[in-house]
Amino acid sequence: MKKIKIIAASAIISFGVTAEEKQVGTGPNPFTDCGIGAALFPNTHWAAVTSNVIWDIGTTAVTSATASPETCSAKNVQAAAFIYESYNNLAEETAKGSGEHLASLLNILETSENNRENIISKVRSGMADFVSSPDYVKLDQVQKASAYYNLVYQAGSNS
Repeated sequence: MKKIKIIAASAIISFGVTAEEKQVGTGPNPFTDCGIGAALFPNTHWAAVTSNVIWDIGTTAVTSATASPETCSAKNVQAAAFIYESYNNLAEETAKGSGEHLASLLNILETSENNRENIISKVRSGMADFVSSPDYVKLDQVQKASAYYNLVYQAGSNS
């Protein structure tokens, strides 16, 4: 436990813990803006840092910040977790074109009412291709959820 406290303190000192300390254009702080910590504690930076360090010494958060900084907002992390937890419902509702899980996901992502129909249409098209792939049945829950997240992300960024 002492080692975790030392690592957390070092991370706080090294990376800072407030948005005000970041310079414009420096990207997300991996310990406060990315990973599980950002999802659980979006407004309590010390708790986000501690959570990320305890979870996996912050490697997931740092990888996210480096490889895809645009996914580090708390809402994207929450969306990814929601997709994983409710993938089957989302897949079914996407095929229908509506449903409470689909609406909840779009609420998490703060999608405007004007863009929802377009996003759903794009995700439906992508899902039709995805589930008809011969390899679909071989994929596990994480792979399916990840693919769904990517479809939603692409549909939202193109709207």
